[in-house]
Amino acid sequence: MADLVPRAVCLGEAMIMLAAETGAPLEDVETFRRSVGGAECNVAGGLAALGVPTGWISRLGADGFGRHVLRDLGSRGVEVGGVEDDSTRPTGLYVKHTINGRTRMHYYRSGSAAAAMDADFLDRPAVRNRLVGAELVHTTGITAAISTTAAELLDRLASLRDTVGFTLSVDLNWRPALWRDTDPAPLWRLLRAADVVLIGADEALVFAGTSDPAELRELFGPRATIVVKSDSHVALALEPDGRRTEVPALTVEVVEPVGAGDAFAAGYLAGTLQGLPMEQRLRLGHLSAAAVLAVPDDHATPPDASTRQALLDCSDEDWAGTHVGPAGIRSPALVEGAV
Repeated sequence: MADLVPRAVCLGEAMIMLAAETGAPLEDVETFRRSVGGAECNVAGGLAALGVPTGWISRLGADGFGRHVLRDLGSRGVEVGGVEDDSTRPTGLYVKHTINGRTRMHYYRSGSAAAAMDADFLDRPAVRNRLVGAELVHTTGITAAISTTAAELLDRLASLRDTVGFTLSVDLNWRPALWRDTDPAPLWRLLRAADVVLIGADEALVFAGTSDPAELRELFGPRATIVVKSDSHVALALEPDGRRTEVPALTVEVVEPVGAGDAFAAGYLAGTLQGLPMEQRLRLGHLSAAAVLAVPDDHATPPDASTRQALLDCSDEDWAGTHVGPAGIRSPALVEGAV
């Protein structure tokens, strides 16, 4: 990993996820399954899995949970040399608990090491060198929300982009609880500074009052390619020159929805860095999201390269006839029909 020069850098929080092993009330759950979560590190892992040299930059507690995050991301091919240890603040965590068919998240991130990121963090040589060398830097609205100093960091990041020239990608990831009693002005500034804005249609309605791409263009300004994801229906990209591209989602047997939005972002951004046509960028986003929807974790191994290529190149009819589930992919576009 030391020789890897990241083409993409993801900047933001990582947390330990503890998933309750049973559907009992939380106070009665005795065992939890541990994994690594966090929007930006999910995207970093997804990009690396698609063959894009990717780094993740953040701060972690100098604790066992932080060491596990580094080990996990490193095992997935993510470069983590720009991560800073904090000997006084902990690594954040959250608990995922499903009861009566409803999943709830319980977050324990206040005062975390990641929340202590500030504008000066970008001046650390290990961080700045990676940002200067990157073609694309990705972050989310979650990072803007975790602390006022993290929001200031993102203002500085946008300014650095204008100096260095990387593409700035932002996924809204609107979390109302994080913005309670807090002015979302830093998030608006970040979205208006971005070159790529990824946004769910449902969260756009809550955050911006509209999910119409043309109206979002008026609100976000002329710079970005705006990608609006409408859950299981369609993804639409509106480019700065006015071109619109729509690609329907795949049919998926959903096991767990958490992490699918991050996987879509990874697929779309990988396609962008690979210079794919817009339709194929959106298809790769859908494929990556479908792989995560079909497993219980926040991330999944994407389809192999030959399967991806067959589905990126297939006809609209074959794309519409493709089904993804825990047993694999079935599609008329694949020679054997299933993988």
